[in-house]
Amino acid sequence: MGIFLKLGWYFRREWKLYLAGVLGLVFTAIIGIIPPRVIGNVVDGINQHRLTARSLAIYLGILVAAAVGQYLSRYLWRNAIWGGAAGLERTLRERLFWHFMKMDATFYQKYRTGDLMAHATNDLTAIERVAGGGILQFADSIITGGTTLIAMMALIDWRLTLIAVVPFPLLAVASRYLGKKIHVAFRASQAAFSRLNNKAQESISGIKVIKALGQEKADVADFNDQIDETIKINRRVNFLDSLFDPAITLIIAVSYAATIILGGLYVTHGIITIGNLVSFVTYLGMMVWPMFAVGMLFNTMERGNASYDRVMELLNQTSAIVDAKKGLTTRPHGDIDYQIKQFNYPNDAGTSLVDVHFQLHAGQTLGIVGRVGSGKSTIMRLLLREFDQYQGQIRYGGHDIKQYALDQYLPAIGYVPQDSFLFSNTIRENIRFADPHVSQATVEAVAAKSDLAGQIASMTDGYDTQVGEQGISLSGGQRQRLAIARALLIDPELLILDDALSAVDAETEAEILANVKAERADKTTIIAAHRLSSVMNADEIIVLDAGRVVERGTHADLMAQHGWYQAMFERQQLETKVKGAVH
Repeated sequence: MGIFLKLGWYFRREWKLYLAGVLGLVFTAIIGIIPPRVIGNVVDGINQHRLTARSLAIYLGILVAAAVGQYLSRYLWRNAIWGGAAGLERTLRERLFWHFMKMDATFYQKYRTGDLMAHATNDLTAIERVAGGGILQFADSIITGGTTLIAMMALIDWRLTLIAVVPFPLLAVASRYLGKKIHVAFRASQAAFSRLNNKAQESISGIKVIKALGQEKADVADFNDQIDETIKINRRVNFLDSLFDPAITLIIAVSYAATIILGGLYVTHGIITIGNLVSFVTYLGMMVWPMFAVGMLFNTMERGNASYDRVMELLNQTSAIVDAKKGLTTRPHGDIDYQIKQFNYPNDAGTSLVDVHFQLHAGQTLGIVGRVGSGKSTIMRLLLREFDQYQGQIRYGGHDIKQYALDQYLPAIGYVPQDSFLFSNTIRENIRFADPHVSQATVEAVAAKSDLAGQIASMTDGYDTQVGEQGISLSGGQRQRLAIARALLIDPELLILDDALSAVDAETEAEILANVKAERADKTTIIAAHRLSSVMNADEIIVLDAGRVVERGTHADLMAQHGWYQAMFERQQLETKVKGAVH
């Protein structure tokens, strides 16, 4: 019964709905007592040659009335109980999805997408069954079973009833024993499904890479191995589950045998009539569902209990990014003062940033360059508050960024990573994702600033062109420019381009940067890049190496230092000249 206690918060909230459902079950059970008794009376009337057309018509009328009554009462409990179950599913889905929206980067490093999807599908379905089928099985097994037993004892014979129910305690023993094993087995089954779901999601998302490297057979083989493992685990669940029905069938068979033997003796000795025995056997048949319901109940509860624990494990995870309760509700604007003494990623012994300091006045542009893994993106991630556990302070507009309310701070930043996520929608809807109500003119204006308008105009459907899943129908450069247009749409106080021009040519890059500079004279921009031409016009450029600033200054200053920047810039210039000569 643990899962019912865990869901007590919902049952208390929806007590009126579930009370209506239970009352519907009570009415159904009470009305269900009538037909077997009527049938017994008809049998006695036939056996004793006293059944008349009038009495038969009355009996038939009673049966019809009972059928109508059961129809109405069943509608009541079905509507109430299944409606309550649907409400629980909706509540948990909303809570889980909102939880996903609030969680930080560390959470998504720990849990993979396929695993989270399994929690949001299979696990929630198993919990929903507890609030629907579980409540039905629990209440109906007690109500129908109880009223039927009372009818058997009061209307037929209490001694015959006691003999018939002697085998029933065996069901409780079997259910308790098998229930514990099913709980463990089903938790393992759900975990296996999560792994399989994650494998399928990764393979489909990475199909281009798999095909490009010719790894289709190896990936299919790995997928088949996981299927075999999942099937093996599920066979254990199905084996334990399948033991319920034979046990119940055996118990019912023993009850029927005892009823026929003792009931036959009672009829022979005149203790009960043949009609009473028919009614009793009919009542015993009505006990079949409550007994099966008990078996199904333990199954439903153990599956739901395992799934509820898995979902609660997710919901109990807390984000390390804490939104200030009385945070600043003003949009950040002004100078950025970045003073980080040290930062380590969670569960990573290595140091990612050490003594990174810079000041950026409103309207200025900062360039960040360095080797792969030098810490460029890490600087951006701290600005975006993906991680708050660092030594030092980041101030924006004179305030620590942690003092701002997140829903005011983050919308003031336009962030464009190297690989931007695009939604399976039109170009127009992807551009205006942050503000779906902006006009077409605004969408076209930002597309022009990102040098994408001309290519959109050449497409058959223009701005109504479907980009496909993750923008698969667009080139890398088109995806990056669309993402820049999307960021420019919100007119951010701070625009971050994290190697966001790597897939466009130098000429297009220069045009986009010129447009950005012209439109953002009073707004701040940070550009991280591998191609140094992207940052050569920045007000300040910092060069990172192993998380430290090793060079800084303007383009002219860095060229005069004859360090890494100067060597890399000349090498890239030479490569550009060579490519130009070849073409």
